[in-house]
Amino acid sequence: MKLLVTGGCGFIGSNFILYMMNKYPDYKIINLDKLTYAGNILSLRDIETNSNYSFVRGDICDPHLVHKVMKNSDYVVHFAAESHVDRSIEDGSIFVKTNVLGTHTLLQSALECKIKKFIHISTDEVYGSTKWGSFKETDILTPSSPYSSSKAGSDLLAQSYYITYGLPVIITRCTNNFGPYQYPEKLIPFFVTNLLEDKKVPVYGTGTNVRDWIYVLDHCKAVDFVLHSGMEGEIYNVGGGNEKTNIEITYKILELLRKDESMIEYVKDRPGHDFRYSLTCSKLKELGWEPEYSFDEALETTVKWYIEYKWWWEKLKH
Repeated sequence: MKLLVTGGCGFIGSNFILYMMNKYPDYKIINLDKLTYAGNILSLRDIETNSNYSFVRGDICDPHLVHKVMKNSDYVVHFAAESHVDRSIEDGSIFVKTNVLGTHTLLQSALECKIKKFIHISTDEVYGSTKWGSFKETDILTPSSPYSSSKAGSDLLAQSYYITYGLPVIITRCTNNFGPYQYPEKLIPFFVTNLLEDKKVPVYGTGTNVRDWIYVLDHCKAVDFVLHSGMEGEIYNVGGGNEKTNIEITYKILELLRKDESMIEYVKDRPGHDFRYSLTCSKLKELGWEPEYSFDEALETTVKWYIEYKWWWEKLKH
């Protein structure tokens, strides 16, 4: 298999490449990444000399570069995206450019290069917030932030390329990921690294907002499963089944690092802060995928990783 991975130096992308290179040593993987602030080539230093792995630095909005790498690929897994909600609230323009226009550039090139399967990685945030029940793949999209709106736009573009042109697209929508190599602006790595530096952790509002959490390797295995077994034109929700409030997560991290609640600083809530995300993942589970890692064990593993890999995150954070 010749596989193009976009955004492979990011958090989920780098974990996915490491997982795939280990599981399928004969696969050839091209990693296309712009190396923005959240992309770190050091995350893949263990495989940089592997003859079946190649790295191309570039922008998914560049049609000439995209076509150059696309024509040497058979399959595409598209992770590349701007993904931080707070940054999108400050300025949504780069989110529209990367997430919408960049995805369009990839889809058009994939069509021209007759790609065998295009996996578009999306997010549960496109559904918006709900106080009760869980979203299924056919529910209406009601995104709240410029980030989630740009992802919803890219989902619809991907879907249109399947309906109009027959491009073999599959869309996955995943809940909150956590694990090694996550940029320390997201909740879990931000709180862990703050506490390791003996700094307080800022909790929005009362900390009662709810998210479903999945360990990044479970997400990688889901994408691998969809790549090999998913049906063209389908959308698959991917979740860990671990709904937690932000304050629950905070207390678990405090406990693991032996800190007390005096390290919590409650701050003004984020504008338009969605209260709860929740997905029904029965569609993918019926095909045979199940998350394997328990939340508590995976969180402990993640915290230990940030303790041991201070060299990886310290420069990024400061």
